[in-house]
Amino acid sequence: MNIPTIETERLTLRGYTLEDFDAFAAMWADPDVVHFIGGRSFTREQSWQRFLTRAGGWQHMGFGFFAVIEKESGQLAGEAGFHEARRIIAPSLEGTLEAGWALMPSAQGWGYATEAMQGAIGWAEGAFPGRRMTCLINIDNLASMRVAGRLGFKEFARTIYGDDKVVLFER
Repeated sequence: MNIPTIETERLTLRGYTLEDFDAFAAMWADPDVVHFIGGRSFTREQSWQRFLTRAGGWQHMGFGFFAVIEKESGQLAGEAGFHEARRIIAPSLEGTLEAGWALMPSAQGWGYATEAMQGAIGWAEGAFPGRRMTCLINIDNLASMRVAGRLGFKEFARTIYGDDKVVLFER
């Protein structure tokens, strides 16, 4: 599967390379990054498993997460894209393009999540026309809810996932 490269004004979205792993592991070890995403930092080993699933999504589903690279610095700013998480949750999100984004703390607050996801959504609309897009956001993550709203997502349910109260959105 060829992972597309998407250029936005300030960002490049591309497939991960092995050279991205150290920055990826640092991002997922940061308590500020995982605060609303399960709440527990990832060990290097756990980050490696997560990193490998990024390639697997593209291989098996034809979509996945992009490494989000800041053009100016050339550094990994975070990730954005879609997955099929097959979560145990009601209502189910299976069969949708479940959107997600996570940014390094230094990249937060600059509009990068919205910019990256606009690029990813534009690609997905062409690659999977008419396919429903969803996202799951912790009820306390107001910043991500604002991003979802800017991207055209609308709330359709509130539920529990794991130990967290979450809001489900669709577009």
